[in-house]
Amino acid sequence: MKGETGKLPAIPAPSERRIALRVSANAERALRRGHPWLFAEAITQQNQAGAPGDLAVIFNSQRKFLAVGLYDPTSPIRVRVLHHHTPATIGPEWFAMKIGAAAQIRAALLTNTNGYRLIHGENDGLPGLVSDRYAQSLVVKIYSPAWIPHLPMIVPILQDLLTPERIILRLGREVARQPQFLYQLKDGSVISGIELQGPVLFLENGITFEADLLRGQKTGFFLDQRDNRARVEKISKNKRVLNVFAYTGGFSLYAARGGADEVVSLDISQPALEAAEQNFERNRVHPAVAACQHKIMTGDAFELLQNMAQAEEKFDLVIIDPPSFAKNQAESKKALAAYRQLTRLGLAILQPGGTLVQASCSSRVSEEEFFSAVLQTARQAGRPLKEIERTGHALDHPVGFPEGAYLKCLFAVG
Repeated sequence: MKGETGKLPAIPAPSERRIALRVSANAERALRRGHPWLFAEAITQQNQAGAPGDLAVIFNSQRKFLAVGLYDPTSPIRVRVLHHHTPATIGPEWFAMKIGAAAQIRAALLTNTNGYRLIHGENDGLPGLVSDRYAQSLVVKIYSPAWIPHLPMIVPILQDLLTPERIILRLGREVARQPQFLYQLKDGSVISGIELQGPVLFLENGITFEADLLRGQKTGFFLDQRDNRARVEKISKNKRVLNVFAYTGGFSLYAARGGADEVVSLDISQPALEAAEQNFERNRVHPAVAACQHKIMTGDAFELLQNMAQAEEKFDLVIIDPPSFAKNQAESKKALAAYRQLTRLGLAILQPGGTLVQASCSSRVSEEEFFSAVLQTARQAGRPLKEIERTGHALDHPVGFPEGAYLKCLFAVG
């Protein structure tokens, strides 16, 4: 009911006894370089068992301090490292310092934007935890049950720093499968403040979007593509634009505000496309959006692109921003094959001299593999691409370690 407030359940504190670990020579080297993960197979000695969220202190072969982090016996990433090189007291002051530093980095975003990533996990020194702000709502998403015992410490810090109306908890897939560690918490639980009554509205570069924070993909919106959306706005004037895997119309709206004559949003999810139409309606205050013709197409992207190619449909700008095709390394070859197929299909409906924007959000596929696959496929199709730009992460999605670089995007003329 309206006005109800959410709160955390009673969650036991982590053990006061620290787990002591010694590790392999390779792991030592990685930790000295500041890597945020310690894998289970790299542990050579352990003094005691531990529960998710217990603090683990890692020592080198001379029994000197290497790092300290959160222990997770359920994950191949056995320790998510919080601090390297010198001993530190991990407690409220330490977490407040890390979260405050992350917020300061994002201060430059706050003009005409109140939807952004506040904490970017490992890349902000808090591995396995992300937090996104959507206007007066905060979403905290955790990718390890090791964070559950620390939520009673972290939630008040977020409340004091940003005074949000509510804080919502989202759970990564692996965490959601382990209810024994969740103390009745569920994906979409409001853990502080006023319960949510539907989608929230937020601003990104002056455009109003809605986001479903309780059930939407990621934390409700694809905030990581903000800078690439802004690039699309600059190249859309007088163009016919196709946005493939459009979700709720992020790229579509930027293209419209950039002066596109027509934008077609294609996605398999009818509810997502309905949200895209609503996003268009609430942004008709922008004259260019009001003048743009917006159409939606619901269905499988590969099938619909094939149908459009057979019908000889043509677009001046084609944007292809698919979901991650590789959840693990074994799926990387399959993902590359899908990217190649999308390049072929996209070029088949791209006007000669038109612009292709193609992205990958899979960390399992490297930049070199992705860009090579797209460019090679274009050459084989007889449509060699002239690169405009290769782009990556926005300011609020910093990259602090090799595996953190997941987003890559190619802008090219074909």
